Amino acid sequence: MGFTVRLPAVPEVTEILQDDDLDDDIRDEGGDAGEAIAPVAPIALRLGDEAGGERLDKALSKLLPQYSRSRLQQWIEAGHVLLDGQPARAKMTVLGDETVLVHPQPAAEEQAYKPEAMDLRIVHEDDAILVLDKPAGLVVHPAAGNWSGTLLNGLLHHLPALAGVPRAGIVHRLDKETSGLMVVAKTLEAHTDLVRQLQARTVKREYLALVWGTPVLRGRIESAIGRHKRDRLKMAVSESPSAKPALTHFERLTTGAIDGRAVSLMQCQLETGRTHQIRVHMQSLGFALVGDPLYGKAHLAPVFPRQALQACRLGLIHPQTGAACEWSVPLAADFAALLERAGIPAPA
Repeated sequence: MGFTVRLPAVPEVTEILQDDDLDDDIRDEGGDAGEAIAPVAPIALRLGDEAGGERLDKALSKLLPQYSRSRLQQWIEAGHVLLDGQPARAKMTVLGDETVLVHPQPAAEEQAYKPEAMDLRIVHEDDAILVLDKPAGLVVHPAAGNWSGTLLNGLLHHLPALAGVPRAGIVHRLDKETSGLMVVAKTLEAHTDLVRQLQARTVKREYLALVWGTPVLRGRIESAIGRHKRDRLKMAVSESPSAKPALTHFERLTTGAIDGRAVSLMQCQLETGRTHQIRVHMQSLGFALVGDPLYGKAHLAPVFPRQALQACRLGLIHPQTGAACEWSVPLAADFAALLERAGIPAPA
């Protein structure tokens, strides 16, 4: 399923990332890259008589309204708050007239945009863009539970100037356990141009996926995707007004078997970039990805330690030169070994 890249006229964009952007899981996360937060000076306080009988965390939340009570509790429990020179406890009752010394600590998310040395698999780099082959297991953007060690941290180390580009130039993402190609903007102008191309659906992203079963030879799935009603970790095909349009083209390349169960190698092309789009769309047809712990059947998950999905091909219009560009990468070693186990030759 080859493709060509065409750049039609697109509407003017007033913001770099808007609610209609294709990769909506980027939009859901935090602010733009910036400099590391400077240490905050300790805060010395004396509690008044009116604080007598109150819990320490409650008394402090009144005196330091710029900080949430939960954050103050965290600082107390971590030993960053001294009451009359001694480590305090959040639930302790104060008498009034005590001296409190608070050492404010940067929140984890405030330290997310720090450069970290990382071995980036760079496929192409010029003055405007960087194309890389993301390995499985690498989180793209800092979020709860992953405030460091992300691709964004590695990009800021590779090119510190990316601190001046929204989200360090990241305009689309891959799930943590999905391998393959991503493009990163190195300048604000390139970032704006790539977002426009994503909005116009002219960035072509082609994936290889191994699924359980034997889908029809080819087709398209045009089903909106929204948050799952009962499991907030999952997405689902949905008719909810808040669900976002999603379109996936697919083609069955070949079939094989793993442990006596039929599997099929699929080529999928995205026109939109919704969270977990291929995984959700293929599962909605009854053909979950091999190894998918979230959308597949639990007893089949141990066959492969991640979802068998790779972004193998990327096409776009170069934001600086206007030339149609295309890159491809071979299958990740673990994916290739999985195909061999299934009796499927690796695609050329």
